[in-house]
Amino acid sequence: MRKRNFLPVILFGCLFAWWFAAACSTEQPVAPVAVEISPSQLEMFGALPEVMESADNPLTEEKIALGRMLYYDGRLSRTGDISCNSCHDLANFGVDSQPVSDGVEQKTGDRNSPTVYNAAGHFVQFWDGRAPHVEEQAKGPVMNPVEMAMATEKDVLKALNAVPEYAAAFRKAFPGEKKPVSFDNMAKAIGAFERKLVTPSRWDKFLKGDKAALTDPEKAGFNKYFEVGCQACHMGTYVGGSMYQKMGLTKPWIQTTDLGRFKVTQREEDKMLFKVPSLLNVEKTGPYYHNGGVPTLEQAVKAMGEYQLGRELSDADVHSIITWVRTLTGEIPKEYIKQPEL
Repeated sequence: MRKRNFLPVILFGCLFAWWFAAACSTEQPVAPVAVEISPSQLEMFGALPEVMESADNPLTEEKIALGRMLYYDGRLSRTGDISCNSCHDLANFGVDSQPVSDGVEQKTGDRNSPTVYNAAGHFVQFWDGRAPHVEEQAKGPVMNPVEMAMATEKDVLKALNAVPEYAAAFRKAFPGEKKPVSFDNMAKAIGAFERKLVTPSRWDKFLKGDKAALTDPEKAGFNKYFEVGCQACHMGTYVGGSMYQKMGLTKPWIQTTDLGRFKVTQREEDKMLFKVPSLLNVEKTGPYYHNGGVPTLEQAVKAMGEYQLGRELSDADVHSIITWVRTLTGEIPKEYIKQPEL
């Protein structure tokens, strides 16, 4: 008598039982838990203002229009071809993407040109804080021998007075003044223009209450940023730009030829002290640090963990932090920065 093979029947029965159990199951798929950011952590930050006001330099349309022209004008340099925009390219998030910038006759300095966007809100200007505000900062490059290289203020005024339209523009911007065309007024006009170089981002929308402005991975990135301690220096409305910090806080920095704020104060405690840069638009403003010596954002974040926080950040940590940092990339005000006819 031939033996029957019951294996197919058994297999079919098992499959049917599995299907029937799954079909009858009342359990629903488990939804992923939404990532939350603690409100107490957000207290350290604030959304960007529409304009970075100054009580000492009230803004007017005439002053801003003059400042826009001056910002783009290479005639403020000795060779006639270097403008503020040469090193702080407004169409490129306010930088030239070089470690150090080219000045007159291709001369270079030893520090990276930081972005001018949102800079008027910082507590000081330049890496070493030698200028208290953007109006004072605007004077520096014009007279710097390796940047715009004008020899004297008189040379600057000579260049301005050689353009009849400037005389009229200065009178409109500074009405009632006996000598409106002046070196100080040049800087005030440029500063007025820069005070509206604001780049609102998705992070600002989130801070204003739009909780859908950030994805869960981006929120998780902020939580990681906070967990490792980045907010100790990079906090506030500008996510930086509000304090000095020693470069190499927990481990001596690899390059110490530039002593930072010590060059200004000659105080021992100021050696290797630099202004903490803002992280707004940072994914677009490399290379990084005061000397532009670090080419990628990933390397910059890893080095900050090692030298500033005393932590070895994993690749996953770095990726997560940068996922949030990219939400700080804002919108360039294209209409506002349009280059005028000079």
